[in-house]
Amino acid sequence: MSLNQLIEKCKIDDTKAQGELYKLFSSKLFSVCLKYSRNYAEAEDNLQDAFLIIFNKIEQYKSKGSFEGWLKRITINTVLQRYRNEKVFDIINENTIEDVEIEVDENDISIDYLLQIIQELPDRYRLVFNLYVLDGYSHKEIANMLKITVGTSKSNLARARQTLKQTIENYKTTQSLQSL
Repeated sequence: MSLNQLIEKCKIDDTKAQGELYKLFSSKLFSVCLKYSRNYAEAEDNLQDAFLIIFNKIEQYKSKGSFEGWLKRITINTVLQRYRNEKVFDIINENTIEDVEIEVDENDISIDYLLQIIQELPDRYRLVFNLYVLDGYSHKEIANMLKITVGTSKSNLARARQTLKQTIENYKTTQSLQSL
């Protein structure tokens, strides 16, 4: 069955087609959920919530643009919805923002460790960092998605980078001391 046929069957609440769609996209969408969630269990909950919304709104998909992109947008918005009502963002004066660059040598740290420390960032930093750096959203788009100011988005990105940089430097120092 083609993807278009699968989508059409999902639009008429065909549970078998919904199961196939879930099998087809759940692993990709779970990785999106994991990126934005606090932990594995929360990512599982977010994935289930995202699929409930996807199946409820699938009739709104008009075959314009990438279906996978549409699924990803719904998934990201589902996860972000959990944070919108929580007061996880501090309003920041844009004049206090200082951007930080992070230089990472593949030989210094593993990708698994890097993903782990990103996951451990406070919610407000992790969300903005992932949206900006990993998914390529602009600060204006992030501000709209999270209901914050552009300055707050920029500040949280800078603070995320600063936290990651410090964590990486501490890790490198620990590693070099252990090798002595």
